[in-house]
Amino acid sequence: MSTQDRLIETTRELLWERGYVGTSPKAILQRAGVGQGSMYHHFTGKGDLALAAITRTGEEMRAMIDGLLDAGGSAYERIEAYLLRERDVLRGCPVGRLTMDPDVIASDELRAPVEATIAHLKDRLAVVVQEGVDGGEFAPHLVAADVAAAIVATVQGGYVLARAAGSTDAFDMGVRGLLSLLSPSSPAASRTPSPDLPKD
Repeated sequence: MSTQDRLIETTRELLWERGYVGTSPKAILQRAGVGQGSMYHHFTGKGDLALAAITRTGEEMRAMIDGLLDAGGSAYERIEAYLLRERDVLRGCPVGRLTMDPDVIASDELRAPVEATIAHLKDRLAVVVQEGVDGGEFAPHLVAADVAAAIVATVQGGYVLARAAGSTDAFDMGVRGLLSLLSPSSPAASRTPSPDLPKD
């Protein structure tokens, strides 16, 4: 691994563990095992390095998402594969945790790859849900974008609840519940909503 890559990978790890404020240049250099001169040879400063790290994290997550959702199988099976993929639940999502970092959110530049990754996930999920609706696998009244947003909210909320409880149970329960609602055999998946229900 090149010095530049070591710096980026180390920064990714520290951002996931400590957030932007806790990721000091000194901590990056110590963990990467490189000198200060090497850091400033490749990057203008901490912000530039953090942007490279966040961008790479987003790229890897988008590639993972595409790999799962482009795989063969029904719409339900592909969504199930995404929801049940191996995760370090108690560590949280490396992208989702950045949304709770005030320094990242306050920076248009650092926030951009975070927003792009979340938008990509929702868009890809919506396409798969719509395929399921069009193919008769899911109920015709389902709105693909709404279901995709619910999937993302379940996963990200599950991370938060699991970390708060120190147990993966909350995450696992949320995923199981969502899959049971999406299951083609679920009554909720085939039920048409009452026409007098209020709409937002």
